[in-house]
Amino acid sequence: MVTRSTQVLPRPLHPLHAIFLAFPFPLFLGAMLSDLAYGSTYQVQWINFASWLIAGGLLVGAFALLWALIGVFRHRARRRGRPIVYLVALLAMWVLGFVNALVHGKDAWATMPTGLYLSVIATLLALVATWVGYSGFHAEEVK
Repeated sequence: MVTRSTQVLPRPLHPLHAIFLAFPFPLFLGAMLSDLAYGSTYQVQWINFASWLIAGGLLVGAFALLWALIGVFRHRARRRGRPIVYLVALLAMWVLGFVNALVHGKDAWATMPTGLYLSVIATLLALVATWVGYSGFHAEEVK
């Protein structure tokens, strides 16, 4: 006799949401690496690179944040823990990224070391948000 167990797994991300979520981490990581490069070379172009990468991370991160906000309201009350943590991580990443964009809008010399610190924190928050967002995927055997 075959027994089957039913296990309720978290619902995976919509493919478009997964695409939006894939971009903020590498963009903020690139901004952090550009800040590190500026700190060691003092070439102003590295701050320009960081500013553009932060702007891209904010743009795509806003769409992921909007999708996460809609996802919180779509989940039932008993399963809101993971979506709320995901939303809070994305919101914190976006707010710190916005403050980082304002800091990078100053003169290149004035952005250091605050811009580097904000880039590191935004990158870590993007990593956490990506980790939590993709944790709903599970491999299953298809019969």
